[in-house]
Amino acid sequence: MIFRSKQDDREEDDFFNTPHQPAQPKPVKQPTPSPEDPKYYDIDDEWEHLRPSSRNWKFWLWLVAGAVVVGLGYAAWLRYFTPYSTHEVQYGYVEQIMRRGDIFKTFEGVLIPYKAINDTIVPYDGDIIFTAKNDHVAAELRRMQLANLPVRVELERYHATVPWRGESRVVIVSADTADVTKIYPVTLNHPLIPGSDCGYRYNPATDSLHLAASGSAR
Repeated sequence: MIFRSKQDDREEDDFFNTPHQPAQPKPVKQPTPSPEDPKYYDIDDEWEHLRPSSRNWKFWLWLVAGAVVVGLGYAAWLRYFTPYSTHEVQYGYVEQIMRRGDIFKTFEGVLIPYKAINDTIVPYDGDIIFTAKNDHVAAELRRMQLANLPVRVELERYHATVPWRGESRVVIVSADTADVTKIYPVTLNHPLIPGSDCGYRYNPATDSLHLAASGSAR
């Protein structure tokens, strides 16, 4: 039986008495060649080319973000800048027209539809609240209002308004004098129709109405 002293045990069990062994260097990871490089096909891992790269992930992210931005821009263009109804023609009387606005001054007005006045069968849909497209159209509508003449207007309708275009979704793009003899329903009580029962006559020279002489109603 062999006896060992405690000092011998301490010397053998001491970790710091062992010779120093340097750490093994970590292997350097070689960059993966691109498919255009001939070395790409020498890689042992046959599934390496199927792994998604960070570059492809960023590409699809930017592609989706761009598609969303384009879609939102197209939807805004359709809602605010593209009329969904064009070349619509209405006849009526201009009840009022004014220029108003805090920053963007636009011409706003109200048009009483001609058919709504003369047709007592169809329910009244209400007045047409409109915006004049430009100063020329507004001046023509004001002239018709002051002369109390029927007007033929061509208008466009938008889904929404923008401040610089006006307060209404209905925009009148042109205005002209209306031929009441061709408007349904025809009324014989109108100053523009010869032989009507109206006591006023339209004077083209002055572009106004005047009281007809007695006995000239028919």
